[in-house]
Amino acid sequence: MKILALFSQHGVRFALSAVIVLLMLLNASGALPLSAINKLENFTYDTRLNMLMPRGLDDRIVIIDIDEKSLKAQGRWPWGRNKLADLVNILFDDYHVKVLGFDMVFAEKDESSGLKSLDAIKTQYLVSDPALGQALDQAVETLRPALDYDQKFAKSLKGRNVVLGYVFSHDVAAIGSGVLPPASRVAGDFTGKNIDFINETGFSANLEALQQKAKNAGHFNINPDADGMMRRVPMLVQYDGKMYQSLSLAIAGAALGVDQIEADFAQGLGVGKRYAGLEWLKLGSYRIPVDARVSALIPFRGAQGSFLYVSATDVLNHQANAALLKNKIVLLGTTAAGLLDLRATPVQNVYAGVEIHANMIAGILDHNIKELSLIHI
Repeated sequence: MKILALFSQHGVRFALSAVIVLLMLLNASGALPLSAINKLENFTYDTRLNMLMPRGLDDRIVIIDIDEKSLKAQGRWPWGRNKLADLVNILFDDYHVKVLGFDMVFAEKDESSGLKSLDAIKTQYLVSDPALGQALDQAVETLRPALDYDQKFAKSLKGRNVVLGYVFSHDVAAIGSGVLPPASRVAGDFTGKNIDFINETGFSANLEALQQKAKNAGHFNINPDADGMMRRVPMLVQYDGKMYQSLSLAIAGAALGVDQIEADFAQGLGVGKRYAGLEWLKLGSYRIPVDARVSALIPFRGAQGSFLYVSATDVLNHQANAALLKNKIVLLGTTAAGLLDLRATPVQNVYAGVEIHANMIAGILDHNIKELSLIHI
């Protein structure tokens, strides 16, 4: 009976381990091509992931959702940044959130207020009718603080625990827009170590006025595997010889009060200190296993909805439950199908991208990022 109980408890793990060993032997013998091995490895990993996910709701991280309800009530996206400024102020001043992360980028100026048109009219009249032009100039300058939505949004970020998002591109023709945040502070001796970082050649980042006021920023690149599935997130990528951290890593650091990442290299594997493998990243005492490309497996809790969702319009209308938001890590993202932030994952074919970041943050806080020995890299 004890043997049966032991098998019942560990049978799945034993069986999967045996399958992995068998696949390795078949690959080594040439009986199975590498592409077939990769597919089987992914299948094995996905099966194990779905069987062993903790499931249940994690209420430490809340997603402020630009959902269909919000779009219907507040208007189509993108919203004016005066509205986003209101959202930030309400979240910090009224709901007292701990950290706010943006799963979006603000690379272009917001000209929805009409301020640009007023400036053009003023300039025209300063030439054709100086007296009227001067009067218009005074009126426009009086209105400018209320109509410069970017400055209003930037002011709402100042002095607050806000992490902006941005995106890198490896399109060789890409031209950077906006400004990147300062490169990530990564402690560790990289001398003689040739790390296979994902190297990017372009980016779309935030306006300088916004980036200067935010506490930090992180990229939200999520590179799919060959089959289109999202299984991992690049924790650090390289651009112009410098390292930049992911959105989830930046938000976790902001929540923990840690602003430096530590690189941890494996040693003693027969080649001593010459071994180049970057095995882990650390935020204080929190260790994050990474693969050869400095990516980490996404520790999915379950299907979409494993974290609390609060409609953005309910926050703007002061109708959200304050107890759900106080001292929480908050992400602003979207589940609206028309805004196209939906991904294919091993746990659900259509999955909100913002919840991938939530899973990563929770995994870091729980020391629950899995080692990468069971999946092809």
